[in-house]
Amino acid sequence: MSDASDDAVQTLSGAKLLLGGLLLAAANFVVVLDTTIANVSVPNIAGGLAVSSSQGTYVITSYAVAEAVTVPLTGWLAGRFGTVRTFVAAMLGFGLFSALCGFAQSLGMLVLFRVFQGLAGGPLMPLSQTLLLRIFPKEKAAAAMGIWAMTTLVAPILGPILGGTLCDGWGWPYIFYINVPLAVVCAVACWGLLKPFETSLLKTRFDVVGLGLLIIWVGALQIMLDEGKDLDWFASTEIVALVIVAAIGFCAFMIWELTEAQPIVDLRVFRHRGYATAVLTISVGFGAFFGTAVLTPLWLQSNMGYTATWAGYATAVSGISAVILAPLVAKLSAKVDPRPLVFFGLAWMAGVTLYRCGSTSDMTYFQVSVPLLLQGIGMPFFFVPLTSLALASVEPAETASAAGLMNFLRTFSGAFATSLVNTVWEDSTTRNRAELVDLLRPDVLFGDLSIGRLDQLVQAQGVMLATNQVFLGVAVALFIAALVIWLAPRPTRVADTTGVH
Repeated sequence: MSDASDDAVQTLSGAKLLLGGLLLAAANFVVVLDTTIANVSVPNIAGGLAVSSSQGTYVITSYAVAEAVTVPLTGWLAGRFGTVRTFVAAMLGFGLFSALCGFAQSLGMLVLFRVFQGLAGGPLMPLSQTLLLRIFPKEKAAAAMGIWAMTTLVAPILGPILGGTLCDGWGWPYIFYINVPLAVVCAVACWGLLKPFETSLLKTRFDVVGLGLLIIWVGALQIMLDEGKDLDWFASTEIVALVIVAAIGFCAFMIWELTEAQPIVDLRVFRHRGYATAVLTISVGFGAFFGTAVLTPLWLQSNMGYTATWAGYATAVSGISAVILAPLVAKLSAKVDPRPLVFFGLAWMAGVTLYRCGSTSDMTYFQVSVPLLLQGIGMPFFFVPLTSLALASVEPAETASAAGLMNFLRTFSGAFATSLVNTVWEDSTTRNRAELVDLLRPDVLFGDLSIGRLDQLVQAQGVMLATNQVFLGVAVALFIAALVIWLAPRPTRVADTTGVH
C-alpha cells in the first residue's frame, strides 16, 4: 500500500467508513444476486422471446462461464490499471450491459449481453473484498468480512424471490434493469470516496496465449453442451467439430500453462493432494447442487402450476437455514478437522435430494419447500470448511492463485451442470412419455376421457418421472463428492481466508 493509502486509512473513518463498506457490500450483493435471479425467470424469458425453456437456460450458463473466465484476470487487471479504477470500470460495465440485457429483443442478443455482463461482473466480487480490507483498519477486518459474507449469503436467497416478483409484476427485463441504478450509484460514490486508496500501477506481463486458449476450450465445451440436444449430438457435424476444438484447446492450454513462467492460471497448485481433492469435491458437489437449483423452478413452473413468484419463494428457503448456521460452521471449521464437516454437509444434501426423488405432481407448497429448507442445513457444512481445507493445503504464497482457480472451476462446474441437467431432464421426459404411451389402453382404462386431457396427463407424469430421475442422479453425485473428500490429508494449518474470494 502506498503512503497515500496509509494516510487515507487514518482519515476515512466514522460515517465515511461505514458508507464505503456498505457501497462495496452492495456491489458484491448485486453481482451474487445475478447468479440466481434469473433461475426462476427462465420460463418467462423463454416465453417472451419465443424460444424453448432449454434455450432459455443459456441466459444462466452464458453469464456463469463469462464470469468464471474473468476471475483469474482480476489480479492482473488491478495491477495494470489500479484496483479502484478497475472496480469502478467493471461496475459501470456491469450496469451498462444489465440495461442492454433488458432491451434485448432476441435470445442471441440477450446471451451476448449476458456474456459481457458476466465479463464485467467477474472481477467485482474479489475486488469488493480486496477494497473492504484496504479501507478498514486491521482491527476491524473481521467486521468488514462479516458485512461482505452476509451479502454473499443473503443475495442467493433474495435472488429467486426478487426475480419471481419482478417477472410476475413488471416483466422479465426488470430483473436486469434493477441492477442499473445500483451499479451507477456504487461506481460514482466509490470513485469519489475511494480514490485515495488507488494502488500503484504495475506493468506486468500478461499471458495472452493462455487466456485465448482458456476462452477457446471453455467456450467450445459450453456451446457443445448447450446446443447438443437441439442438434442431435454427435449426429451433427457442428457438435463433433466443437468437441474436437474443446479437446485440442484443453490439451494446448494445459501444456502452455504448465510451461509458462507467468501463467494466467497456476496449475502447479494441483501438486498438493489436499487442494486437488478439495477442488474436485467442490466442483462435483457445487455442480450437482446448482443443477438442481436451476431445475427446481423450471419444474415448478412447467409442471406444478407455480408462478415465478411462488417458485422463487419455494426455492429461496434453502438459503435461510444456511445463513443461520454459517457462523457456527465457520467457528467449527477453524477448530476441528474440516473433512468430517464436509462429509456431513454433502451426505446430508445427498440424503435430502434422495428423499426428493419421491416427489409427485400433487405435492403441496410445504411438501416442496420443507425439503429445500432442510437441504440448506448441509450447505454451510459443505462450502465453508471446504474452502478452508483447500487453501490450507497450498503454500501461503500460492493462496491467491489457488483461490482464483478454485472459484473459476466452481463457477464453471455450475454452468456445466446446468446444461447437463437440462439435457438429461428433457431427454428423460421424452423417453418416459414414450414408455407411458406404450403402456396405455385408453379405451379400457380411461373411458370417455378426452385424448387432449389424456395427453396432458401423460406429459405431466413424464416430466415428474424425469425430475425424480435427475434428483436421483444428483443424490448419487453428492454422495460421491462426500466420499472423495476423504482422499485429502488432514490439514496441518488453518488457512487465512479473509483475503481471498
